[in-house]
Amino acid sequence: MGMATIARRKAVTFFSSSRHLYNNGSYTSTSKYSWILSRGFASGSEENDVVVIGGGPGGYVAAIKAAQLGLKTTCIEKRGALGGTCLNVGCIPSKALLHSSHMYHVAKHSFASHGVKFSSVEVDLPAMLAQKDKAVGNLTKGIEGLFKKNKVNYIKGYGKFLSPSEVSVDSLEGGNAVVKGKNIIIATGSDVKGLPGITIDEERIVSSTGALSLKEIPKKLVVIGAGYIGLEMGSVWGRLGSEVTVVEFAPDIVPTMDGEIRKQFQRLLEKQKMKFMLKTKVVSVDSTGNSVKLTLEPAAGGDQTILEADVVLVSAGRVPFTAGLGLEKIGVETDKAGRILVNERFATNVSGVFAIGDVIPGPMLAHKAEEDGVACVEYIAGKEGHVDYDMVPGVVYTHPEVASVGKTEEQVKSLGVDYRIGKFPFLANSRAKAIDDADGLVKILAEKESDKILGVHIMAPNAGELIHEAVLAMQYGASSEDIARTCHAHPTLSEAVKEAAMATYDKPIHM
Repeated sequence: MGMATIARRKAVTFFSSSRHLYNNGSYTSTSKYSWILSRGFASGSEENDVVVIGGGPGGYVAAIKAAQLGLKTTCIEKRGALGGTCLNVGCIPSKALLHSSHMYHVAKHSFASHGVKFSSVEVDLPAMLAQKDKAVGNLTKGIEGLFKKNKVNYIKGYGKFLSPSEVSVDSLEGGNAVVKGKNIIIATGSDVKGLPGITIDEERIVSSTGALSLKEIPKKLVVIGAGYIGLEMGSVWGRLGSEVTVVEFAPDIVPTMDGEIRKQFQRLLEKQKMKFMLKTKVVSVDSTGNSVKLTLEPAAGGDQTILEADVVLVSAGRVPFTAGLGLEKIGVETDKAGRILVNERFATNVSGVFAIGDVIPGPMLAHKAEEDGVACVEYIAGKEGHVDYDMVPGVVYTHPEVASVGKTEEQVKSLGVDYRIGKFPFLANSRAKAIDDADGLVKILAEKESDKILGVHIMAPNAGELIHEAVLAMQYGASSEDIARTCHAHPTLSEAVKEAAMATYDKPIHM
């Protein structure tokens, strides 16, 4: 079968088995999606083909794609800046700080061994934060430019349903307007998950938003939650000089990560002086004194202890943001976690109302929301969309980074599948040794009989870039031998992926 044939088949494939359906799985008749509508520009009370509530990664991408498909489109965003949490107070500013803090850390601890010497190096925190803000500002303006280019009508305001085809918008500039749409997409994203008894003031007790804009480097930082966000922000401030302690109720950090990778990852973070208190419950947090005092106890019960900090970061996850939308008014169904239930075409139980991204079941990731947005709009336009949630990569942007796609070894074992493992350490990779940055490994899981790749896990510098070779390979059902027999440039970090693939079906060369 040729690659073009495979591509065509994938273009008409629906969602993987992980897709959640509403009610008993029934959904609105697809006849309504057969309309191919002409491009237009909407404002005020004009009827739109598509109205998107939310201008984050899912929402703005859906709006642009809808306009590109010839649909009259309006996007409503309450923040006053496009890009959602990701661009404004999430993915982008955190990566800016991760990069800046890593540069400082390398300058302070590694430059001398590379023959680069200077008398001193210091942190200019205001300048570092200004660089972050500049990156955010340029990118949000860039999305506005894309809206203008594609003729997407952009309304700054808070939208709520009046009916399945009408949205009332309270403008940020004052006033109210009703926006009408034949199809309305809910793309309002997620919000920080709070913890009982802990009040976030974004100064001494902060969410990830506050952690991006601390006015000074805290001497002691306590992070509640050992997930992606907590470890990334802990890394930022740890590099800049904070004493970081991570408190986690669960027995492991990043519970979704492959167990072997997770253990090595934790050891590397501990080597970077990050401390962990696992199986530990936060009973209360008191910020009335000069320091913030956390009362802790073992998760299984036991004696309480006090931990003091200058700043506490609450990083216990995120929850769907649907407050004030009026979902109950039009009868949109949600699950116990507050997620909107949709079918394979992202349609809710209410005709003409759709939902994508963090407000529906699935991984809360910006790139997943973007894929949702494109597929949803393609369905609305009468085309076929496709998102495979089993092929959504995840990345922790610490140093080294940890990236994965597909199944963990624990998941493969639970399925009862016979499998092989191939591993290759970056200590044996020439490029990693040349740049003196060789912590980490590549781990590949493949079905024993067919050699089909089931999962790939990478811990390395730039693992978030390296993982996409594996994503593409798995998307086309490749075997480990397919990767192993593909020529990789030398010297590159990517050669470690090739060597791990060789180790999976046969033997590696350089180990």
